Amino acid sequence: MELTTAAPRRRSAARDADGMAVASFILGLVGLLALNVVLGPVSIVLAATALFRGTTRRGRAFLGLGLGVADLVVLLAFMSADNTLSWSF
Repeated sequence: MELTTAAPRRRSAARDADGMAVASFILGLVGLLALNVVLGPVSIVLAATALFRGTTRRGRAFLGLGLGVADLVVLLAFMSADNTLSWSF
């Protein structure tokens, strides 16, 4: 009796780019509510990388890019309203 196993599947670059586009959108959306100083730039980098790698979810990547920028704008608005250099409650 011969034991056969399935060959390991390799992840394709397009699939990775699609995942980055979705992650960018989700992180940008969450960043509007909390941790926008961290999640905004991460969302921007993921969206740019997904677009550079040729994702099929271009709309989702552009939304993630826009939400990442919006995260930073919200952060700047809070900082200017409090006259501080950091986000505070």
